[in-house]
Amino acid sequence: MSEVLEIPAPGHRTLEVLVSGDPIGLPLLYHAGSPSAVVDFPPLQDAAERAGMRLITHSRAGYGGSSPKPMPTTGPLIVDDLGDLTAILDHFDIGAFVTLGWAGGGPRALLCAATMADRCLSASTVASVAPVDGAGLDWVAGMVPANVAELAAAAQGARAYAAYLAREFAPFLDATAEMVAESMYGAVTAVDRPMVTPEYAAFLAATFRRSAIQGVTGARDDGLAIMSRWGFDLDEIAVPVSIWHGVADAMVPFAHGAWLADHVPGARHHLLPDDGHLTMLGRLDEILADLRDLAGLR
Repeated sequence: MSEVLEIPAPGHRTLEVLVSGDPIGLPLLYHAGSPSAVVDFPPLQDAAERAGMRLITHSRAGYGGSSPKPMPTTGPLIVDDLGDLTAILDHFDIGAFVTLGWAGGGPRALLCAATMADRCLSASTVASVAPVDGAGLDWVAGMVPANVAELAAAAQGARAYAAYLAREFAPFLDATAEMVAESMYGAVTAVDRPMVTPEYAAFLAATFRRSAIQGVTGARDDGLAIMSRWGFDLDEIAVPVSIWHGVADAMVPFAHGAWLADHVPGARHHLLPDDGHLTMLGRLDEILADLRDLAGLR
Protein backbone atom coordinates (compact mmCIF):
# COMPACT_ATOMS: atom_id res chain seq x y z
CA MET A 1 0.00 0.00 0.00
CA SER A 2 1.43 3.38 -1.01
CA GLU A 3 0.40 6.96 -0.27
CA VAL A 4 1.34 10.26 -1.92
CA LEU A 5 1.47 13.27 0.41
CA GLU A 6 2.25 16.96 0.10
CA ILE A 7 4.47 18.22 2.90
CA PRO A 8 5.91 21.66 3.70
CA ALA A 9 9.40 22.50 2.50
CA PRO A 10 11.76 25.45 3.06
CA GLY A 11 10.87 28.71 1.35
CA HIS A 12 7.08 28.27 1.67
CA ARG A 13 7.22 25.45 -0.85
CA THR A 14 5.69 21.98 -0.91
CA LEU A 15 7.18 18.57 -1.70
CA GLU A 16 5.40 15.60 -3.22
CA VAL A 17 6.35 12.50 -1.20
CA LEU A 18 5.48 8.83 -1.75
CA VAL A 19 5.48 6.45 1.23
CA SER A 20 5.15 2.67 1.00
CA GLY A 21 6.46 -0.57 2.46
CA ASP A 22 6.43 -1.58 6.11
CA PRO A 23 4.86 1.34 8.07
CA ILE A 24 6.91 0.53 11.16
CA GLY A 25 10.00 -0.63 9.30
CA LEU A 26 13.47 0.84 9.01
CA PRO A 27 13.12 4.14 7.08
CA LEU A 28 14.69 3.97 3.61
CA LEU A 29 15.11 7.36 1.93
CA TYR A 30 15.30 6.63 -1.82
CA HIS A 31 16.60 9.05 -4.45
CA ALA A 32 15.48 8.17 -7.96
CA GLY A 33 17.38 8.90 -11.17
CA SER A 34 17.00 11.81 -13.54
CA PRO A 35 14.44 12.78 -14.72
CA SER A 36 11.92 11.32 -12.30
CA ALA A 37 8.92 11.99 -10.09
CA VAL A 38 6.99 9.83 -7.67
CA VAL A 39 4.95 7.00 -9.11
CA ASP A 40 4.61 3.48 -7.80
CA PHE A 41 7.73 1.38 -8.51
CA PRO A 42 6.68 -2.16 -7.54
CA PRO A 43 10.12 -3.84 -7.78
CA LEU A 44 11.60 -1.48 -5.17
CA GLN A 45 8.43 -1.20 -3.09
CA ASP A 46 8.11 -4.99 -2.85
CA ALA A 47 11.82 -5.40 -2.05
CA ALA A 48 11.56 -2.77 0.69
CA GLU A 49 8.61 -4.57 2.26
CA ARG A 50 10.47 -7.88 2.17
CA ALA A 51 13.43 -6.16 3.84
CA GLY A 52 11.26 -4.72 6.61
CA MET A 53 11.73 -1.16 5.37
CA ARG A 54 9.49 1.89 5.10
CA LEU A 55 10.22 3.35 1.67
CA ILE A 56 10.12 7.15 1.38
CA THR A 57 10.87 8.96 -1.86
CA HIS A 58 9.97 12.33 -3.32
CA SER A 59 9.78 14.39 -6.48
CA ARG A 60 12.76 16.73 -6.39
CA ALA A 61 12.12 20.46 -6.71
CA GLY A 62 10.40 21.36 -9.99
CA TYR A 63 9.44 17.77 -10.78
CA GLY A 64 5.88 16.47 -10.46
CA GLY A 65 3.97 18.29 -7.74
CA SER A 66 7.03 19.62 -5.89
CA SER A 67 7.53 23.38 -5.91
CA PRO A 68 10.59 24.64 -7.75
CA LYS A 69 13.32 26.55 -5.98
CA PRO A 70 14.54 29.99 -7.00
CA MET A 71 17.55 29.65 -9.28
CA PRO A 72 20.69 30.54 -7.28
CA THR A 73 22.92 33.16 -8.87
CA THR A 74 25.72 30.63 -9.22
CA GLY A 75 23.41 27.80 -10.29
CA PRO A 76 21.99 24.87 -8.31
CA LEU A 77 24.21 22.45 -6.39
CA ILE A 78 23.50 18.98 -4.99
CA VAL A 79 24.08 20.35 -1.47
CA ASP A 80 21.08 22.67 -2.00
CA ASP A 81 18.83 19.59 -1.62
CA LEU A 82 19.79 19.22 2.04
CA GLY A 83 16.96 21.45 3.27
CA ASP A 84 14.31 19.44 1.43
CA LEU A 85 15.71 16.11 2.62
CA THR A 86 15.80 17.33 6.21
CA ALA A 87 12.22 18.57 5.88
CA ILE A 88 11.09 15.10 4.77
CA LEU A 89 12.83 13.36 7.67
CA ASP A 90 11.51 15.88 10.18
CA HIS A 91 7.96 15.68 8.83
CA PHE A 92 7.86 11.93 9.46
CA ASP A 93 9.73 12.29 12.77
CA ILE A 94 12.54 10.07 11.51
CA GLY A 95 15.69 9.84 13.58
CA ALA A 96 17.80 7.03 12.13
CA PHE A 97 17.46 6.04 8.47
CA VAL A 98 19.30 4.40 5.58
CA THR A 99 19.47 5.80 2.07
CA LEU A 100 19.81 4.59 -1.50
CA GLY A 101 20.40 6.60 -4.69
CA TRP A 102 20.21 5.34 -8.27
CA ALA A 103 22.06 7.06 -11.15
CA GLY A 104 21.33 10.80 -10.80
CA GLY A 105 19.99 10.08 -7.32
CA GLY A 106 23.34 8.69 -6.20
CA PRO A 107 24.86 12.08 -5.30
CA ARG A 108 21.90 12.71 -2.96
CA ALA A 109 22.54 9.49 -1.07
CA LEU A 110 26.18 10.54 -0.72
CA LEU A 111 25.02 13.98 0.46
CA CYS A 112 23.07 12.31 3.27
CA ALA A 113 26.12 10.24 4.21
CA ALA A 114 28.35 13.34 4.23
CA THR A 115 26.07 15.73 6.12
CA MET A 116 23.74 13.64 8.30
CA ALA A 117 26.06 11.34 10.21
CA ASP A 118 23.87 11.81 13.29
CA ARG A 119 20.87 10.26 11.47
CA CYS A 120 22.13 8.36 8.42
CA LEU A 121 23.10 4.80 9.39
CA SER A 122 24.32 3.74 5.93
CA ALA A 123 24.12 4.69 2.27
CA SER A 124 24.31 2.92 -1.07
CA THR A 125 24.66 4.15 -4.61
CA VAL A 126 23.55 2.13 -7.62
CA ALA A 127 24.90 3.03 -11.06
CA SER A 128 25.60 6.52 -9.74
CA VAL A 129 27.27 9.37 -11.52
CA ALA A 130 30.55 10.61 -10.07
CA PRO A 131 31.43 14.31 -9.65
CA VAL A 132 31.93 16.03 -12.98
CA ASP A 133 35.12 17.57 -11.57
CA GLY A 134 36.44 14.25 -10.25
CA ALA A 135 40.22 14.23 -10.52
CA GLY A 136 41.40 11.96 -13.32
CA LEU A 137 37.87 11.04 -14.46
CA ASP A 138 36.79 11.46 -18.10
CA TRP A 139 33.15 12.07 -17.22
CA VAL A 140 31.64 11.37 -20.66
CA ALA A 141 33.89 8.54 -21.87
CA GLY A 142 31.70 5.59 -22.80
CA MET A 143 28.40 7.44 -22.38
CA VAL A 144 25.60 7.17 -24.89
CA PRO A 145 25.64 10.13 -27.35
CA ALA A 146 22.45 11.67 -25.94
CA ASN A 147 24.05 12.06 -22.52
CA VAL A 148 27.17 13.62 -24.03
CA ALA A 149 25.01 16.14 -25.92
CA GLU A 150 23.14 17.00 -22.74
CA LEU A 151 26.38 17.66 -20.86
CA ALA A 152 27.54 19.98 -23.63
CA ALA A 153 24.28 21.93 -23.44
CA ALA A 154 24.45 22.20 -19.64
CA ALA A 155 28.01 23.52 -19.89
CA GLN A 156 26.63 26.53 -21.83
CA GLY A 157 24.55 27.67 -18.85
CA ALA A 158 20.98 27.55 -17.61
CA ARG A 159 19.36 29.33 -20.56
CA ALA A 160 21.02 27.18 -23.22
CA TYR A 161 20.35 24.05 -21.23
CA ALA A 162 16.67 24.93 -20.78
CA ALA A 163 16.37 25.48 -24.54
CA TYR A 164 17.99 22.11 -25.18
CA LEU A 165 15.60 20.41 -22.76
CA ALA A 166 12.59 22.17 -24.30
CA ARG A 167 13.43 20.33 -27.51
CA GLU A 168 14.54 17.01 -26.06
CA PHE A 169 12.35 16.77 -22.95
CA ALA A 170 9.04 17.76 -24.57
CA PRO A 171 8.23 14.23 -25.84
CA PHE A 172 8.17 13.00 -22.24
CA LEU A 173 4.97 14.98 -21.71
CA ASP A 174 3.15 12.36 -23.77
CA ALA A 175 5.50 9.41 -23.34
CA THR A 176 4.02 5.97 -23.89
CA ALA A 177 5.49 2.69 -22.75
CA GLU A 178 6.14 1.77 -26.37
CA MET A 179 8.04 5.02 -27.02
CA VAL A 180 10.14 4.55 -23.89
CA ALA A 181 10.89 0.91 -24.66
CA GLU A 182 12.07 1.79 -28.17
CA SER A 183 14.25 4.61 -26.88
CA MET A 184 15.72 2.59 -24.02
CA TYR A 185 16.38 -0.51 -26.10
CA GLY A 186 18.72 1.45 -28.35
CA ALA A 187 20.49 3.18 -25.48
CA VAL A 188 21.46 0.24 -23.28
CA THR A 189 23.95 -2.57 -23.70
CA ALA A 190 22.95 -6.10 -24.62
CA VAL A 191 23.01 -7.28 -21.02
CA ASP A 192 20.35 -4.69 -20.08
CA ARG A 193 17.95 -5.22 -22.98
CA PRO A 194 16.03 -8.13 -21.38
CA MET A 195 15.22 -5.77 -18.50
CA VAL A 196 13.27 -3.42 -20.81
CA THR A 197 10.02 -5.27 -20.16
CA PRO A 198 6.56 -3.81 -20.90
CA GLU A 199 6.08 -3.34 -17.14
CA TYR A 200 9.36 -1.48 -16.68
CA ALA A 201 8.73 0.66 -19.78
CA ALA A 202 5.28 1.55 -18.41
CA PHE A 203 6.83 2.61 -15.10
CA LEU A 204 9.41 4.79 -16.87
CA ALA A 205 6.76 6.37 -19.09
CA ALA A 206 4.66 7.21 -16.02
CA THR A 207 7.56 8.75 -14.09
CA PHE A 208 8.75 10.69 -17.15
CA ARG A 209 5.26 12.11 -17.74
CA ARG A 210 4.90 13.10 -14.10
CA SER A 211 8.38 14.65 -14.01
CA ALA A 212 7.45 16.95 -16.90
CA ILE A 213 4.16 18.40 -15.68
CA GLN A 214 5.94 21.68 -14.78
CA GLY A 215 7.87 21.69 -18.05
CA VAL A 216 11.66 21.57 -17.97
CA THR A 217 12.23 23.31 -14.62
CA GLY A 218 12.95 20.18 -12.61
CA ALA A 219 15.08 18.56 -15.28
CA ARG A 220 17.04 21.79 -15.81
CA ASP A 221 17.90 22.30 -12.15
CA ASP A 222 18.52 18.59 -11.57
CA GLY A 223 20.90 18.35 -14.51
CA LEU A 224 22.75 21.55 -13.68
CA ALA A 225 23.31 20.35 -10.11
CA ILE A 226 24.59 16.95 -11.21
CA MET A 227 26.87 18.41 -13.86
CA SER A 228 28.33 21.12 -11.63
CA ARG A 229 30.43 20.84 -8.47
CA TRP A 230 28.25 19.18 -5.86
CA GLY A 231 29.01 21.55 -2.98
CA PHE A 232 30.14 18.96 -0.45
CA ASP A 233 33.29 16.91 -0.02
CA LEU A 234 33.26 13.12 -0.26
CA ASP A 235 36.04 13.11 2.36
CA GLU A 236 33.39 14.26 4.85
CA ILE A 237 31.65 10.87 4.65
CA ALA A 238 32.03 8.95 7.89
CA VAL A 239 29.09 6.50 7.67
CA PRO A 240 29.28 3.12 5.89
CA VAL A 241 28.70 3.29 2.13
CA SER A 242 28.34 0.69 -0.62
CA ILE A 243 29.03 1.42 -4.28
CA TRP A 244 27.15 -0.78 -6.78
CA HIS A 245 28.04 -0.51 -10.47
CA GLY A 246 27.99 -2.77 -13.52
CA VAL A 247 30.83 -2.94 -16.01
CA ALA A 248 28.34 -3.06 -18.93
CA ASP A 249 26.58 0.21 -18.06
CA ALA A 250 26.22 2.62 -20.99
CA MET A 251 23.91 5.08 -19.22
CA VAL A 252 26.43 5.84 -16.46
CA PRO A 253 29.76 4.30 -17.50
CA PHE A 254 31.58 1.95 -15.18
CA ALA A 255 34.41 4.47 -14.70
CA HIS A 256 32.03 6.52 -12.53
CA GLY A 257 31.44 3.64 -10.13
CA ALA A 258 35.13 2.75 -10.04
CA TRP A 259 35.99 6.38 -9.29
CA LEU A 260 33.48 6.54 -6.43
CA ALA A 261 34.76 3.24 -5.05
CA ASP A 262 38.24 4.76 -4.92
CA HIS A 263 37.21 8.11 -3.45
CA VAL A 264 34.41 7.44 -0.94
CA PRO A 265 36.20 6.72 2.35
CA GLY A 266 35.93 3.07 3.39
CA ALA A 267 33.36 2.25 0.71
CA ARG A 268 32.29 -1.36 0.22
CA HIS A 269 32.72 -2.20 -3.46
CA HIS A 270 30.21 -4.12 -5.60
CA LEU A 271 31.75 -3.64 -9.04
CA LEU A 272 30.05 -6.31 -11.11
CA PRO A 273 31.53 -7.63 -14.38
CA ASP A 274 28.29 -9.12 -15.73
CA ASP A 275 25.87 -6.29 -14.90
CA GLY A 276 24.70 -3.15 -16.64
CA HIS A 277 22.48 -0.24 -15.64
CA LEU A 278 19.14 -2.04 -15.47
CA THR A 279 20.19 -5.51 -14.34
CA MET A 280 20.56 -3.98 -10.88
CA LEU A 281 16.76 -4.31 -10.70
CA GLY A 282 17.37 -8.01 -10.20
CA ARG A 283 19.64 -7.29 -7.23
CA LEU A 284 17.31 -5.14 -5.13
CA ASP A 285 16.93 -7.73 -2.36
CA GLU A 286 20.72 -8.08 -2.22
CA ILE A 287 21.24 -4.31 -2.27
CA LEU A 288 18.79 -3.70 0.59
CA ALA A 289 20.19 -6.59 2.64
CA ASP A 290 23.65 -5.08 2.19
CA LEU A 291 22.32 -1.67 3.25
CA ARG A 292 20.95 -3.17 6.47
CA ASP A 293 24.23 -4.99 7.06
CA LEU A 294 26.18 -1.75 6.63
CA ALA A 295 23.93 -0.18 9.24
CA GLY A 296 24.72 -3.00 11.67
CA LEU A 297 21.20 -4.46 11.38
CA ARG A 298 20.18 -8.00 10.52
